[in-house]
Amino acid sequence: MNVEALLQSVPPLAVYLVVCGVVGVESLGIPLPGEIVLVTAALMSSQHDLAVNPVGVGLAAVIGAVVGDSIGYAIGRRFGMPLFDRLGQRFPKHFGPGHVALAERLFNRWGVRAVFFGRFIALLRIFAGPLAGALNMHYPRFLAANVSGAICWAGGTTALVYFAGMAAERWMERFSWVALVVAIVFGLIAAFALRERTARAITELEAEHDRKTDSSTV
Repeated sequence: MNVEALLQSVPPLAVYLVVCGVVGVESLGIPLPGEIVLVTAALMSSQHDLAVNPVGVGLAAVIGAVVGDSIGYAIGRRFGMPLFDRLGQRFPKHFGPGHVALAERLFNRWGVRAVFFGRFIALLRIFAGPLAGALNMHYPRFLAANVSGAICWAGGTTALVYFAGMAAERWMERFSWVALVVAIVFGLIAAFALRERTARAITELEAEHDRKTDSSTV
């Protein structure tokens, strides 16, 4: 069975459930590739020989994001900041002191806007719900930012990838594969630079946290 036949055999409902589930679990606070799954599903919806609908993909991502963030908020509200200390001990690569400190600093600086913009930032996409609950953010304000951010992120990403996928077929008829490869390389470089910048900020905050810990034990 070739790839095209395999994709055609996938039920659209299964695609929507996977998008909703992965995005929801990621929003709950578990690091999963929610954005990659959303982009893949949106790209599938741009292929007219597949039955996947872009509206269904976007709606599934919105539902997963809102529900997952709300559950994460409830967990954070119940267990508070000590929850992140326990998670940091078990999963230091994702919930280390630097990660938590950076997310908390962004929350303190942006307030409820961190929930909205957190949809577009990988670090905050995982922390937004639990951290908002742990910091006792007012739930109606959190929910409004959560829903609006989910709609903009899921709807915007789906629409962008959908129309880009449709245009790619026509674009490829006029340009060579070299141009496409160059565009992809530049996109990867930009993503890598953003990730490195975030990693440096986390490293600096972890070093600051270690210095404070050492001075408090002296």
